Amino acid sequence: MVEGVRMIGPAFTAKYVPYDRKSPGTVGDFLDSVGRGKVVVIDNAGRTGCTVWGDIMTTYAVKKRLTGTLIDGVCRDIDGIRGFAYPVFARGHFMRTGKGRVQVESTEKPVMISGVKVRPGDLVVGDVNGVVVVPAERADEVAQVSDGIAEAEEGIVEDIGRGVTLAEARKEHGYHTLQSKSK
Repeated sequence: MVEGVRMIGPAFTAKYVPYDRKSPGTVGDFLDSVGRGKVVVIDNAGRTGCTVWGDIMTTYAVKKRLTGTLIDGVCRDIDGIRGFAYPVFARGHFMRTGKGRVQVESTEKPVMISGVKVRPGDLVVGDVNGVVVVPAERADEVAQVSDGIAEAEEGIVEDIGRGVTLAEARKEHGYHTLQSKSK
């Protein structure tokens, strides 16, 4: 991830499975089908022994004006990716290609990323702190809650700057109730 680079957009999902010589699939040709503004979400089942994304796919993603890539697995060609300031979130990086090791099983179907279900069209948001996936039908609700949290946190920081204790500032802004699971 390049410092300061952010991604936000609806998910375009792809699921990889181990390579099958009887019915070989592609490694990344699905990228031709991804529309502008999408975040490519790749379920490679957490595999770290082969890559499913690199600088060629990044070059094409930038040309197509995609907003980022999220991989449950690894990528390669980090210098090339950083040169584009294109956001790629992955478990790490490694040099072994996925060709002949994995293949695309499906696109635009629900996938799992580190135990989180991602459906086509779900909102994917990422920055230097990590990635959050928001179910499409809850995007407006989550945006309102997020705005409330940001506003409260700004108020807390201002209060602390004026000498208010952390506990008092949090209480004043209802901080501990803003992120409860009961909401």
